Amino acid sequence: MQNISVENLFFIDIETVSCSEQYELLTDEWKELWAEKIYKALPDDITPEEYYPKRAGIMAEFAKVVCISFGYIKTENGKMQLRIKSIYSEDEKEILKKFIDTVCQLQAKNTWCFTGHNIKEFDIPFLCRRILVNNISIPECFNFQAMKPWDVPVLDTLHLWRFGDYKHYTSLKLLAATLGIPSPKNDIDGSKVGEVYWTEKDLQRIALYCQKDVATVANILLRFKNLPLLSEEQIVFVE
Repeated sequence: MQNISVENLFFIDIETVSCSEQYELLTDEWKELWAEKIYKALPDDITPEEYYPKRAGIMAEFAKVVCISFGYIKTENGKMQLRIKSIYSEDEKEILKKFIDTVCQLQAKNTWCFTGHNIKEFDIPFLCRRILVNNISIPECFNFQAMKPWDVPVLDTLHLWRFGDYKHYTSLKLLAATLGIPSPKNDIDGSKVGEVYWTEKDLQRIALYCQKDVATVANILLRFKNLPLLSEEQIVFVE
């Protein structure tokens, strides 16, 4: 990790919501599939219907991507600047195509290491699954199955913090607080994204939340590398 330049880090974060606003809107077939999917994890005191709004949004078979935020660090005159951009839409296929096009263009100019919190177990697998669902070819940069484990260009702050302890999970918010990194003042959290999407129809609000998480991950990574944290003035949101 210490050998990877900060200018080769490609920070990503995604926001996802359930494909259907309500459990009642699912067909009988999909209600049955939902029950089969979650029966082992379902608490004794909750029904599959009640569990749907709590968990459907993070399961790729029942959810979709509504926002992808990404960023990279540039150094000019000895000072770092983090540039962050978001792609968001109600059309998941549009989001995925634009993201893939962007990544491919950037890969042609530089060798990037995808960086994020829990991206090995959530963001990247989720993206690949939804890319397949939308009948899009998985780009070479995500073809990790053909790579040797040590060649996979992914840096995960959750795994860095685990230090080999694979039973340990720490949220992004907790890790930032533990490392003394100012937490972004978000008016929502991950559990509210579905509500903001389906009830308020406010994709820009979701994108802002996602962008702030990217900035937090960047500062956590800099902390791991024992480098100065980025100030608010060094973080630029690109339209």
